[in-house]
Amino acid sequence: MLLYVIRALFIVIIIAFLFVSIFITPTDLTDIKPLYYRVFVGAGVAVIVMAIDWLTPKKSLNALAGIFFGLIVGMLISLVMAPVIDMINNLYFKMDPEALQISKWIMGICICYLVISLVIRTKDDVRFVIPYVEFSRQTKGLRPLILDTSVIIDGRIADIAETKLFDAPLIVPRFILNELQLIADSADKIKRNRGRRGLDMLNKLQNNPTVEVEIDDTPPPGVEAKASVDQKLVAFSKNCDGRLITNDFNLNKVAQLRGVDVININYLANALKTLVLPGEPMQVKIIRAGEDAQQGVGYLDDGTMVVVEEARDRIGQTIMLSVTSVHQTSAGKMIFGKYEKTVAVAKRPNSRQRYNNNRPRQTTT
Repeated sequence: MLLYVIRALFIVIIIAFLFVSIFITPTDLTDIKPLYYRVFVGAGVAVIVMAIDWLTPKKSLNALAGIFFGLIVGMLISLVMAPVIDMINNLYFKMDPEALQISKWIMGICICYLVISLVIRTKDDVRFVIPYVEFSRQTKGLRPLILDTSVIIDGRIADIAETKLFDAPLIVPRFILNELQLIADSADKIKRNRGRRGLDMLNKLQNNPTVEVEIDDTPPPGVEAKASVDQKLVAFSKNCDGRLITNDFNLNKVAQLRGVDVININYLANALKTLVLPGEPMQVKIIRAGEDAQQGVGYLDDGTMVVVEEARDRIGQTIMLSVTSVHQTSAGKMIFGKYEKTVAVAKRPNSRQRYNNNRPRQTTT
Protein backbone atom coordinates (compact mmCIF):
# COMPACT_ATOMS: atom_id res chain seq x y z
CA MET A 1 0.00 0.00 0.00
CA LEU A 2 2.80 2.40 0.87
CA LEU A 3 4.48 1.72 -2.48
CA TYR A 4 1.33 2.77 -4.36
CA VAL A 5 1.16 5.98 -2.33
CA ILE A 6 4.78 6.77 -3.21
CA ARG A 7 4.08 6.10 -6.89
CA ALA A 8 1.03 8.36 -6.87
CA LEU A 9 3.00 11.11 -5.13
CA PHE A 10 5.75 10.81 -7.75
CA ILE A 11 3.22 11.19 -10.59
CA VAL A 12 1.62 14.23 -8.97
CA ILE A 13 4.98 15.95 -8.43
CA ILE A 14 6.12 15.27 -12.02
CA ILE A 15 2.84 16.60 -13.47
CA ALA A 16 3.05 19.69 -11.27
CA PHE A 17 6.59 20.47 -12.42
CA LEU A 18 5.64 19.92 -16.06
CA PHE A 19 2.71 22.35 -15.80
CA VAL A 20 4.88 24.91 -14.07
CA SER A 21 7.46 24.60 -16.84
CA ILE A 22 4.82 24.99 -19.55
CA PHE A 23 3.09 28.04 -18.11
CA ILE A 24 6.24 29.97 -17.26
CA THR A 25 6.42 32.95 -19.65
CA PRO A 26 9.94 33.23 -21.06
CA THR A 27 11.65 36.58 -21.14
CA ASP A 28 12.83 35.93 -24.70
CA LEU A 29 10.56 34.37 -27.33
CA THR A 30 13.50 32.45 -28.74
CA ASP A 31 13.57 30.37 -25.52
CA ILE A 32 10.12 28.84 -26.12
CA LYS A 33 11.37 25.98 -28.30
CA PRO A 34 14.12 24.81 -25.92
CA LEU A 35 11.61 25.10 -23.08
CA TYR A 36 9.18 22.70 -24.72
CA TYR A 37 12.05 20.39 -25.54
CA ARG A 38 12.92 20.26 -21.87
CA VAL A 39 9.28 19.56 -20.98
CA PHE A 40 9.03 16.67 -23.46
CA VAL A 41 12.35 15.24 -22.32
CA GLY A 42 11.28 15.46 -18.67
CA ALA A 43 7.95 13.75 -19.40
CA GLY A 44 9.74 11.02 -21.38
CA VAL A 45 12.21 10.38 -18.60
CA ALA A 46 9.35 10.17 -16.06
CA VAL A 47 7.49 7.66 -18.23
CA ILE A 48 10.63 5.53 -18.65
CA VAL A 49 11.27 5.57 -14.88
CA MET A 50 7.65 4.51 -14.17
CA ALA A 51 7.87 1.71 -16.78
CA ILE A 52 11.09 0.40 -15.23
CA ASP A 53 9.50 0.52 -11.78
CA TRP A 54 6.39 -1.40 -12.86
CA LEU A 55 8.17 -3.98 -15.04
CA THR A 56 11.08 -4.73 -12.73
CA PRO A 57 10.43 -8.05 -10.91
CA LYS A 58 10.86 -8.34 -7.20
CA LYS A 59 14.47 -8.81 -6.17
CA SER A 60 15.99 -9.42 -2.81
CA LEU A 61 17.78 -6.64 -0.97
CA ASN A 62 21.00 -8.63 -1.28
CA ALA A 63 20.85 -8.59 -5.10
CA LEU A 64 19.99 -4.88 -5.24
CA ALA A 65 22.85 -4.08 -2.86
CA GLY A 66 25.22 -6.07 -5.06
CA ILE A 67 24.14 -4.18 -8.20
CA PHE A 68 24.46 -0.83 -6.44
CA PHE A 69 27.90 -1.73 -5.12
CA GLY A 70 29.06 -2.93 -8.54
CA LEU A 71 27.84 0.29 -10.17
CA ILE A 72 29.71 2.47 -7.66
CA VAL A 73 32.93 0.45 -7.99
CA GLY A 74 32.66 0.55 -11.79
CA MET A 75 32.24 4.33 -11.78
CA LEU A 76 35.24 4.76 -9.46
CA ILE A 77 37.40 2.53 -11.67
CA SER A 78 36.28 4.50 -14.74
CA LEU A 79 37.16 7.76 -13.01
CA VAL A 80 40.63 6.42 -12.20
CA MET A 81 41.12 5.13 -15.73
CA ALA A 82 40.14 8.44 -17.38
CA PRO A 83 43.61 10.07 -16.94
CA VAL A 84 45.19 6.88 -18.27
CA ILE A 85 43.05 7.15 -21.41
CA ASP A 86 44.06 10.81 -21.79
CA MET A 87 47.75 9.91 -21.48
CA ILE A 88 47.47 7.09 -24.02
CA ASN A 89 45.59 9.37 -26.41
CA ASN A 90 48.21 12.12 -26.14
CA LEU A 91 51.03 9.68 -26.79
CA TYR A 92 49.61 7.53 -29.59
CA PHE A 93 46.16 8.31 -31.03
CA LYS A 94 45.71 12.12 -30.92
CA MET A 95 41.89 11.86 -31.07
CA ASP A 96 39.63 14.92 -31.06
CA PRO A 97 37.86 15.78 -27.74
CA GLU A 98 34.44 14.44 -28.80
CA ALA A 99 35.81 11.06 -29.85
CA LEU A 100 37.88 10.91 -26.67
CA GLN A 101 34.78 11.60 -24.53
CA ILE A 102 32.81 8.88 -26.33
CA SER A 103 35.68 6.43 -25.72
CA LYS A 104 35.61 7.25 -22.01
CA TRP A 105 31.84 6.66 -21.84
CA ILE A 106 32.17 3.30 -23.61
CA MET A 107 35.01 2.30 -21.28
CA GLY A 108 32.93 3.30 -18.21
CA ILE A 109 29.90 1.31 -19.36
CA CYS A 110 32.02 -1.78 -20.01
CA ILE A 111 33.75 -1.55 -16.63
CA CYS A 112 30.43 -1.10 -14.77
CA TYR A 113 28.96 -4.10 -16.59
CA LEU A 114 31.93 -6.33 -15.76
CA VAL A 115 31.96 -5.31 -12.09
CA ILE A 116 28.20 -5.82 -11.66
CA SER A 117 28.43 -9.22 -13.38
CA LEU A 118 31.29 -10.21 -11.08
CA VAL A 119 29.36 -9.10 -8.00
CA ILE A 120 26.22 -11.04 -8.95
CA ARG A 121 28.21 -14.23 -9.58
CA THR A 122 30.32 -14.07 -6.41
CA LYS A 123 27.87 -12.66 -3.85
CA ASP A 124 27.25 -16.12 -2.37
CA ASP A 125 30.96 -16.86 -1.93
CA VAL A 126 32.32 -13.63 -0.48
CA ARG A 127 30.65 -12.44 2.73
CA PHE A 128 33.15 -10.03 4.31
CA VAL A 129 32.44 -7.14 1.91
CA ILE A 130 29.62 -4.98 3.27
CA PRO A 131 27.25 -5.09 0.27
CA TYR A 132 27.57 -8.89 0.12
CA VAL A 133 26.19 -9.37 3.64
CA GLU A 134 22.87 -11.17 3.64
CA PHE A 135 20.04 -9.04 4.98
CA SER A 136 17.55 -10.94 7.10
CA ARG A 137 14.18 -9.61 8.08
CA GLN A 138 14.02 -9.00 11.80
CA THR A 139 10.74 -10.42 13.01
CA LYS A 140 9.40 -8.91 16.22
CA GLY A 141 7.99 -11.18 18.90
CA LEU A 142 7.69 -14.93 18.36
CA ARG A 143 9.44 -16.64 15.48
CA PRO A 144 7.02 -17.32 12.60
CA LEU A 145 6.09 -20.84 11.55
CA ILE A 146 6.57 -21.59 7.85
CA LEU A 147 4.18 -24.17 6.36
CA ASP A 148 5.28 -26.71 3.78
CA THR A 149 3.03 -28.02 1.00
CA SER A 150 3.01 -31.54 2.42
CA VAL A 151 1.93 -30.46 5.89
CA ILE A 152 -0.93 -28.36 4.47
CA ILE A 153 -2.21 -31.29 2.40
CA ASP A 154 -1.79 -33.63 5.39
CA GLY A 155 -4.42 -31.65 7.26
CA ARG A 156 -3.36 -32.39 10.84
CA ILE A 157 -1.97 -28.87 11.16
CA ALA A 158 -5.54 -27.56 11.14
CA ASP A 159 -6.50 -29.85 14.04
CA ILE A 160 -3.39 -28.82 15.97
CA ALA A 161 -4.24 -25.15 15.44
CA GLU A 162 -7.66 -25.80 17.00
CA THR A 163 -5.92 -26.68 20.28
CA LYS A 164 -4.46 -23.11 20.49
CA LEU A 165 -0.95 -24.57 20.61
CA PHE A 166 0.44 -22.02 18.16
CA ASP A 167 1.05 -18.48 19.40
CA ALA A 168 3.26 -17.47 16.47
CA PRO A 169 1.80 -16.58 13.06
CA LEU A 170 1.65 -19.23 10.36
CA ILE A 171 3.38 -18.05 7.16
CA VAL A 172 2.53 -19.50 3.74
CA PRO A 173 4.99 -18.30 1.06
CA ARG A 174 3.52 -17.35 -2.28
CA PHE A 175 5.42 -20.13 -4.10
CA ILE A 176 3.85 -22.71 -1.75
CA LEU A 177 0.38 -21.40 -2.61
CA ASN A 178 1.27 -21.54 -6.30
CA GLU A 179 2.38 -25.16 -5.92
CA LEU A 180 -0.90 -26.06 -4.21
CA GLN A 181 -2.83 -24.47 -7.05
CA LEU A 182 -0.69 -26.32 -9.61
CA ILE A 183 -1.39 -29.65 -7.87
CA ALA A 184 -5.11 -28.85 -7.68
CA ASP A 185 -5.15 -28.23 -11.46
CA SER A 186 -3.29 -31.46 -12.25
CA ALA A 187 -4.69 -33.92 -14.79
CA ASP A 188 -4.05 -36.77 -12.35
CA LYS A 189 -7.15 -37.36 -10.23
CA ILE A 190 -5.18 -38.31 -7.11
CA LYS A 191 -2.95 -35.23 -7.30
CA ARG A 192 -5.94 -33.03 -8.04
CA ASN A 193 -7.78 -34.30 -4.96
CA ARG A 194 -4.68 -33.76 -2.80
CA GLY A 195 -4.28 -30.22 -4.09
CA ARG A 196 -7.91 -29.38 -3.45
CA ARG A 197 -7.65 -30.87 0.03
CA GLY A 198 -4.64 -28.63 0.69
CA LEU A 199 -6.54 -25.53 -0.46
CA ASP A 200 -9.49 -26.51 1.75
CA MET A 201 -7.19 -26.96 4.74
CA LEU A 202 -5.57 -23.60 4.08
CA ASN A 203 -8.99 -21.99 3.92
CA LYS A 204 -9.89 -23.69 7.20
CA LEU A 205 -6.76 -22.28 8.82
CA GLN A 206 -7.52 -18.76 7.57
CA ASN A 207 -11.04 -18.96 9.01
CA ASN A 208 -9.74 -20.15 12.38
CA PRO A 209 -9.82 -17.20 14.82
CA THR A 210 -7.29 -18.82 17.16
CA VAL A 211 -4.38 -18.65 14.69
CA GLU A 212 -2.97 -15.98 12.36
CA VAL A 213 -2.24 -17.06 8.77
CA GLU A 214 -0.33 -14.80 6.38
CA ILE A 215 0.46 -15.16 2.67
CA ASP A 216 3.97 -13.76 2.15
CA ASP A 217 5.04 -12.55 -1.31
CA THR A 218 8.69 -12.01 -0.34
CA PRO A 219 10.96 -13.93 -2.76
CA PRO A 220 13.60 -16.14 -1.11
CA PRO A 221 17.04 -14.48 -1.33
CA GLY A 222 19.90 -16.04 -3.23
CA VAL A 223 17.66 -18.59 -4.99
CA GLU A 224 16.84 -18.59 -8.69
CA ALA A 225 13.23 -18.53 -9.83
CA LYS A 226 13.61 -21.97 -11.45
CA ALA A 227 14.94 -23.59 -8.25
CA SER A 228 12.99 -26.33 -6.52
CA VAL A 229 10.33 -25.50 -3.97
CA ASP A 230 12.35 -27.16 -1.19
CA GLN A 231 15.34 -24.90 -1.86
CA LYS A 232 13.12 -21.83 -1.86
CA LEU A 233 11.44 -22.95 1.35
CA VAL A 234 14.72 -23.47 3.20
CA ALA A 235 16.09 -20.10 2.00
CA PHE A 236 12.82 -18.36 2.93
CA SER A 237 12.77 -19.87 6.43
CA LYS A 238 16.40 -18.97 7.03
CA ASN A 239 15.89 -15.40 5.80
CA CYS A 240 12.97 -14.65 8.12
CA ASP A 241 14.44 -16.64 11.06
CA GLY A 242 11.37 -18.85 11.12
CA ARG A 243 10.72 -22.47 12.00
CA LEU A 244 9.74 -24.83 9.20
CA ILE A 245 6.74 -27.12 9.75
CA THR A 246 6.78 -30.21 7.53
CA ASN A 247 6.31 -33.96 7.47
CA ASP A 248 8.76 -34.54 4.62
CA PHE A 249 11.68 -36.60 5.91
CA ASN A 250 14.17 -35.47 3.24
CA LEU A 251 13.26 -31.79 3.59
CA ASN A 252 13.65 -32.18 7.34
CA LYS A 253 17.25 -33.38 6.94
CA VAL A 254 18.19 -30.72 4.36
CA ALA A 255 16.75 -27.92 6.51
CA GLN A 256 18.68 -29.13 9.56
CA LEU A 257 21.91 -29.15 7.54
CA ARG A 258 21.22 -25.53 6.54
CA GLY A 259 20.68 -24.52 10.18
CA VAL A 260 16.90 -24.13 9.98
CA ASP A 261 14.75 -25.23 12.92
CA VAL A 262 12.19 -27.85 11.86
CA ILE A 263 8.97 -29.04 13.47
CA ASN A 264 8.07 -32.44 12.03
CA ILE A 265 4.39 -33.31 12.42
CA ASN A 266 5.18 -37.02 12.35
CA TYR A 267 7.63 -36.66 15.24
CA LEU A 268 5.05 -34.63 17.13
CA ALA A 269 2.42 -37.33 16.60
CA ASN A 270 4.85 -40.03 17.78
CA ALA A 271 5.68 -38.04 20.89
CA LEU A 272 1.99 -37.88 21.81
CA LYS A 273 1.41 -41.62 21.54
CA THR A 274 0.81 -43.72 24.63
CA LEU A 275 4.00 -44.74 26.42
CA VAL A 276 4.31 -48.43 27.16
CA LEU A 277 7.07 -50.31 28.96
CA PRO A 278 8.26 -53.90 28.56
CA GLY A 279 6.35 -56.27 30.81
CA GLU A 280 3.11 -54.25 30.82
CA PRO A 281 -0.09 -56.01 29.75
CA MET A 282 -1.98 -54.61 26.75
CA GLN A 283 -5.18 -55.38 24.93
CA VAL A 284 -5.31 -55.35 21.13
CA LYS A 285 -7.38 -56.79 18.31
CA ILE A 286 -5.47 -58.97 15.85
CA ILE A 287 -6.17 -57.78 12.30
CA ARG A 288 -3.88 -59.84 10.10
CA ALA A 289 -1.01 -62.30 10.10
CA GLY A 290 2.56 -61.10 10.56
CA GLU A 291 5.61 -61.71 8.39
CA ASP A 292 7.08 -64.42 10.60
CA ALA A 293 5.42 -67.66 11.58
CA GLN A 294 2.94 -67.49 14.46
CA GLN A 295 2.88 -63.67 14.39
CA GLY A 296 -0.26 -61.59 14.49
CA VAL A 297 -0.51 -57.88 13.83
CA GLY A 298 -2.88 -55.39 15.42
CA TYR A 299 -3.16 -51.63 15.74
CA LEU A 300 -3.89 -49.27 18.61
CA ASP A 301 -6.36 -46.40 18.33
CA ASP A 302 -3.54 -43.95 17.46
CA GLY A 303 -2.30 -46.16 14.61
CA THR A 304 0.65 -47.76 16.41
CA MET A 305 1.47 -51.21 15.02
CA VAL A 306 1.56 -54.07 17.52
CA VAL A 307 3.30 -57.33 16.51
CA VAL A 308 2.26 -60.25 18.73
CA GLU A 309 4.02 -63.60 18.90
CA GLU A 310 1.91 -66.78 19.06
CA ALA A 311 -1.18 -64.91 17.84
CA ARG A 312 -1.43 -65.94 14.21
CA ASP A 313 -4.46 -68.13 14.91
CA ARG A 314 -6.23 -65.30 16.80
CA ILE A 315 -7.08 -63.10 13.81
CA GLY A 316 -10.31 -61.20 14.45
CA GLN A 317 -10.11 -61.66 18.22
CA THR A 318 -9.24 -59.16 20.95
CA ILE A 319 -6.50 -60.62 23.12
CA MET A 320 -4.25 -59.63 26.01
CA LEU A 321 -0.52 -59.57 25.44
CA SER A 322 2.60 -58.85 27.42
CA VAL A 323 4.85 -56.15 25.94
CA THR A 324 8.37 -57.41 25.25
CA SER A 325 9.97 -54.40 23.51
CA VAL A 326 9.21 -51.03 21.91
CA HIS A 327 11.05 -49.83 18.80
CA GLN A 328 11.07 -46.21 17.62
CA THR A 329 11.69 -45.79 13.88
CA SER A 330 11.52 -42.86 11.47
CA ALA A 331 8.14 -44.16 10.30
CA GLY A 332 6.73 -44.36 13.82
CA LYS A 333 6.61 -46.57 16.89
CA MET A 334 6.29 -50.37 16.86
CA ILE A 335 5.34 -52.48 19.84
CA PHE A 336 6.32 -56.16 20.13
CA GLY A 337 4.59 -58.48 22.52
CA LYS A 338 3.75 -62.09 23.29
CA TYR A 339 0.30 -63.56 23.52
CA GLU A 340 -0.42 -64.93 26.97
CA LYS A 341 -3.15 -67.56 26.80
CA THR A 342 -3.72 -67.39 30.52
CA VAL A 343 -4.78 -63.74 30.29
CA ALA A 344 -6.92 -64.02 27.17
CA VAL A 345 -9.91 -61.75 27.09
CA ALA A 346 -13.11 -63.70 27.52
CA LYS A 347 -15.83 -62.85 25.08
CA ARG A 348 -18.85 -61.16 26.54
CA PRO A 349 -21.98 -63.32 26.36
CA ASN A 350 -24.64 -62.16 23.97
CA SER A 351 -28.14 -61.24 25.00
CA ARG A 352 -29.54 -64.75 24.40
CA GLN A 353 -26.85 -66.31 26.56
CA ARG A 354 -27.52 -63.78 29.33
CA TYR A 355 -31.23 -64.56 29.12
CA ASN A 356 -30.61 -68.27 29.35
CA ASN A 357 -28.27 -67.82 32.31
CA ASN A 358 -30.71 -65.59 34.20
CA ARG A 359 -33.81 -67.69 33.40
CA PRO A 360 -35.02 -69.68 36.44
CA ARG A 361 -34.52 -73.39 36.08
CA GLN A 362 -37.47 -75.74 36.27
CA THR A 363 -37.21 -78.66 38.65
CA THR A 364 -39.09 -81.93 38.28
CA THR A 365 -40.61 -83.71 41.19
